[in-house]
Amino acid sequence: MSLALQYLKKMSDKKEKTFKFLIVGGGIAGVTCVEQLSSQIQSADVALITAGPHIKAVTNYKQVSKTLEEFDVEEQPSSVLEEKFPNLTVIHSAVKALHTQSHSVETTDGRVFGYEKLCICSGGRPKLLTQDNPYVLGIRDTDSAQEFQKRLSSAKRIVVVGNGGIALELVYEVEGCEVIWAVKDKAIGNTFFDAGAAQFLVPLLDAVKPERAVPCKRTRYTTEEAAVGSSHTFTADRNLRGRGSGPTESGSALGPDWHEGIVLQGAEQVSRRVSVEYQCEVEKIFTSEELLSSPRQTLRTDTVGTWPVYIQLTNGKTFGCDFIVSATGVVPNTEPFLHGNNFALADDGGLQVDDHMMTSEPDVYAAGDVCTACWEHSPMWQQMRLWTQARQMGWYAGRCMAAHVLSELIELDFCFELFSHITKFFNYKVVLLGKFNGQGLGPDQELLVRCTKGVEYVKVVLSGGRMVGAVLIGDTDLEETFENLILNQMDLTPYRDELLNPNIDIEDYFD
Repeated sequence: MSLALQYLKKMSDKKEKTFKFLIVGGGIAGVTCVEQLSSQIQSADVALITAGPHIKAVTNYKQVSKTLEEFDVEEQPSSVLEEKFPNLTVIHSAVKALHTQSHSVETTDGRVFGYEKLCICSGGRPKLLTQDNPYVLGIRDTDSAQEFQKRLSSAKRIVVVGNGGIALELVYEVEGCEVIWAVKDKAIGNTFFDAGAAQFLVPLLDAVKPERAVPCKRTRYTTEEAAVGSSHTFTADRNLRGRGSGPTESGSALGPDWHEGIVLQGAEQVSRRVSVEYQCEVEKIFTSEELLSSPRQTLRTDTVGTWPVYIQLTNGKTFGCDFIVSATGVVPNTEPFLHGNNFALADDGGLQVDDHMMTSEPDVYAAGDVCTACWEHSPMWQQMRLWTQARQMGWYAGRCMAAHVLSELIELDFCFELFSHITKFFNYKVVLLGKFNGQGLGPDQELLVRCTKGVEYVKVVLSGGRMVGAVLIGDTDLEETFENLILNQMDLTPYRDELLNPNIDIEDYFD
């Protein structure tokens, strides 16, 4: 008997139990998949492997329109899930290895579990600027968010690197601490919106935040584009105090409104100050000792002094700070599933899945941040590693796994027909629809924009006279109407000049 066959037999003999369905990951994708499977086939043995004692659950779910959905993410003890589904077993351990040939998963505590169908929902891991540097903090889960809160309480200056959702929320929420924000793009929030929408939000960086979640109105507004290597500084003086207390989110990844209930308060008590360094990346990170022994750096005048860590940017500037926040996105968490298996990987490192959420390995599915959708997409949909898509993929993967066991046919879910996402930035409601940034359209696109300073920003993307995308910031109440116009692909050429006319009730117009 070959060594490979001997090893497979050993794994098979060690199996503690074989489950009909085995899901790895206690985040939204994994938990949603578990809920779907446990409710669809109540007689089947379902198991969830999760490293922590808590899981992420969707609460207060609301279907806003055909594709738009809102929900809260709540941390719950895994026992709540087991009480809800008697056929579910929760296994508290990390995964050491996956053996697809023997249909088994080996955990770090030495146990082996078999499966008939497996779904990998291991999420993503932070793409840190540098590994093992005590002055570089990645914010991905609640543990790291709480560590950030702890460090921030004694900090006078931090540097935030990144331009995604975490960076946007963090920079706006931090008080009592100077923030240097390094972004590689010409405008903030490049992942979610264009430069016009960014300029709508930029004045809020120097505004006193409202006590309640209402739009913050400002009169200062500029559309001047930042030059390469330039910086903008925003300052707001106020008597600072902690934000309201409440339960903090924790678990596999940060959810919507992750900063709610966490006091993001620095050591300074008099001002809120944000400086944005545009079109630059990190060139070098070094300590004060290394600074003294290195060639002369170009220091900003007020950085002279002793700081725990220094960061040199590609625009030639060097800043001293208490610590650096790496908010440069995530990469699919495919370890430890690859070794010894033959998974097809996408260019972004995710597990390739087809339109039934199946990977290239038999009986292995994947959902959420760990996977990459490799079917032929709808013209109005694209994958973004967001909470909404993690929930949708987990739910659909569960449906597909159950359908395959029951020998039922299943079609690609309608949620993959149109990209849609609701979030909140700088205390404003933000709705993204379709090709909201003209993704993949090239020069064949036309933009219509309506902006009311401090109130709303509306952008519509047209291609061939038809709406293909939209960005809505503020309480516009246009999301359902625009969703229908994108889905219906109605020729809007005759209505082009009136489409964003604020004096016309567009909802009644296309009712």
